[in-house]
Amino acid sequence: MKTKELTIEAGRAEKQYWQDLWTYRELFYFLAWRDILVRYKQTAIGLAWALIRPFLTMVVFTVVFGNLAKLPSEGAPYPILVFSAMLPWQFFANALSECSNSLISNSNLISKVYFPRLIVPTSAVIVSFVDFMISGIILLGLMAWYNFVPDWRILTLPLFVLIAFAASIGTGLWLAALNVQYRDFRYIVPFIVQFGLYISPVGFSSSIVPEQWRLLYSLNPMVGVIDGFRWAIIGKDAAIYWPGFTLSVGLVFVVLITGIWYFRRMERTFADVI
Repeated sequence: MKTKELTIEAGRAEKQYWQDLWTYRELFYFLAWRDILVRYKQTAIGLAWALIRPFLTMVVFTVVFGNLAKLPSEGAPYPILVFSAMLPWQFFANALSECSNSLISNSNLISKVYFPRLIVPTSAVIVSFVDFMISGIILLGLMAWYNFVPDWRILTLPLFVLIAFAASIGTGLWLAALNVQYRDFRYIVPFIVQFGLYISPVGFSSSIVPEQWRLLYSLNPMVGVIDGFRWAIIGKDAAIYWPGFTLSVGLVFVVLITGIWYFRRMERTFADVI
């Protein structure tokens, strides 16, 4: 009696692979929910950590750049200027940290059963987005404290959230795939996050960058994301340098597309290498 052999492999056609993502959507929900629960399990104050970290960073930047350096605040209270940048930056930084280790931490699952591996780092980004939503409470509190009312531009904020998502997922896919091949990236990612905080306009407005350097400065994709958030939250006084913004957003989508391409290229080797 002949037995049939079943070969399990990543979608043989691109169309089938993307269909697999929908087929395995429940696994996506499970991984995201599990990571959210594990993130704050057995912590004394739980989800409050998502508020404490950005709040303390905002206080330090406000004191250093706002009170001591007396940098311009684009017509808004300096804490709001800082926190409108802290929101996308913390989202991006947390997503990088979670994505880079996501495949390694799920190695047992990856080495035993087939499913689209793209689900793993993407679910890690959702965990970071939960922190982003919780941290938004601080921004609402600051607006109430300073009696700050945003104008109609706040309606465009979801667009800039999508751009932040694209930046986080694109960069996260690169780092997740590279971390499987080269474990050195577990040490490189924290450095990237720390270094990026200081070269991105988080504690200060990007308008202080000299005009001749603005375009070069915008090669940092997070410059466009942060400027977009400030434009939406602060309003007309937070002017966008449109050539630099266009360059930054263009780079975000280049990183996203190449990140998906590289991840898909290396995906077949994950189970063997991990």
